[in-house]
Amino acid sequence: MLIKIYGSAIHGVAAQTITIEVNIDTGGVGYHLVGLPDNAIKESSYRISAALKNGGYKIPGKKITINMAPADLRKEGSAYDLSIAIGILAASDQILAENIHDYIIMGELSLDGSLQAIKGVLPIAIQAREEGFKGIILPKQNTREAAIVEGLEVYGAENIKEVIDFFNEGKAIPKVVLDIKKEFQEKINHFPFDFSEVKGQETAKRAMEVAAAGGHNIILIGPPGSGKTMLAKRVPSILPPLTLKEALETTKIHSVAGKMGSETSLMTVRPFRSPHHTISDVALVGGGSYPQPGEISLAHNGVLFLDEMPEFKRTVLEVMRQPLEDREVTISRAKFTVIYPSSFMLVASMNPSPSGYFPDDPNNTSSTLEMQRYMNKLSGPLLDRIDIHIEIQKVEFEQLAEKRKGEKSEEIRKRVLKAREMQEERYKNLDISYNAQMGVRQIEQFCELDEVSFALIKLAMDKLNLSARAYDRILKVARTIADLEQSEKVLSHHISEAIQYRSLDREFWNV
Repeated sequence: MLIKIYGSAIHGVAAQTITIEVNIDTGGVGYHLVGLPDNAIKESSYRISAALKNGGYKIPGKKITINMAPADLRKEGSAYDLSIAIGILAASDQILAENIHDYIIMGELSLDGSLQAIKGVLPIAIQAREEGFKGIILPKQNTREAAIVEGLEVYGAENIKEVIDFFNEGKAIPKVVLDIKKEFQEKINHFPFDFSEVKGQETAKRAMEVAAAGGHNIILIGPPGSGKTMLAKRVPSILPPLTLKEALETTKIHSVAGKMGSETSLMTVRPFRSPHHTISDVALVGGGSYPQPGEISLAHNGVLFLDEMPEFKRTVLEVMRQPLEDREVTISRAKFTVIYPSSFMLVASMNPSPSGYFPDDPNNTSSTLEMQRYMNKLSGPLLDRIDIHIEIQKVEFEQLAEKRKGEKSEEIRKRVLKAREMQEERYKNLDISYNAQMGVRQIEQFCELDEVSFALIKLAMDKLNLSARAYDRILKVARTIADLEQSEKVLSHHISEAIQYRSLDREFWNV
């Protein structure tokens, strides 16, 4: 008897429906699994056999042929265990199969028949709804994530016996229903850190506010203990809240990577990713034999923090250049191409020298040659993509001992939101959302300078020995500073402040 059952495969951050055809023939004995399965799927026969036996069922001693179509698409992972097991039972008339084609069935089997969580549930559920399936049957741990998708019945089973009874006897599996909008609104403003906890560093806080308002990449330069990491961890608290569309995009990526917990249904705050400096280039941008999203994709719509940036391998840093520009990662293989979104805000930190101190600090023991070698770890093209460079000085004791709290993230966020609203209105007919995404044409159109401002930026280029690449960056940042003041024009004091945020372009650093 031939039975068709449906599962799903992940391709990038999207899903593709897989038809699992199970044919049982009395003319012979054997178990044949075809359709480009990987080793995890090939090993499923042992898990399925034990799970069925412990549940009072068995794999029939006949010729079983299982085809996973389309046969030219490689399938991977253990998520097809439940699909194949139910297909075998239906094809051997051990369970009824009248409405089995109405559901996507996915789950990993334990030997005792219980179900383990799987990856990529959200894109699978979205695809199931788009293709008109009535519902989806999954491990109980994944149901909250799948329930995000409206118009699809989501059933969470604890073991294969519940799934068998669902088809055989019509015994109900608990259906999961979520009020996504309510849950989204309840958790959208929950942050573990706040800028009011940061002592001193008013200049750095201002730079962070400018960076958040315009979506600018920023690098913090300062000695150990000056608060670089503390500042970086608080950036998500002043960024605009995720829209529901952005939340779904971000959740899909984390779902594919298997980063969603059983109690989490939707990413409600912008992600903050902080990889260690020993990370490989594949782990950072994504890829591998079976491509998976990297850290820059997991930071999509959020913040990627690179602590002590010069300590990262140069090859790792250089692979970020294209994603920073294109805001997506393209991973190509001989038979397929995968695209992962990677629109993130880069926040980096570094010591000003190998010893950890500024060149004019008495504690600095680094030679000129060591300084040059240290700074050369960051290439010009990479720094070209970082709009704001801010120097952070050590916090004095009086500031640390001060009882008064600083400005709350909530207050800073209000100003950031007003600036973003101006940018949304300005770019509503363009394919950009905020100032950091401006190209040459937009800079010419929206960053017109009066005579005083033009003279000031010309003087800065000459006197401070700023590089040519700093010119566009200064204009972009000045445009954001003007937006924070709700000013339609870029004025001289906006240019003046923006010039201060180009530390690494100055002659002082080109030792």
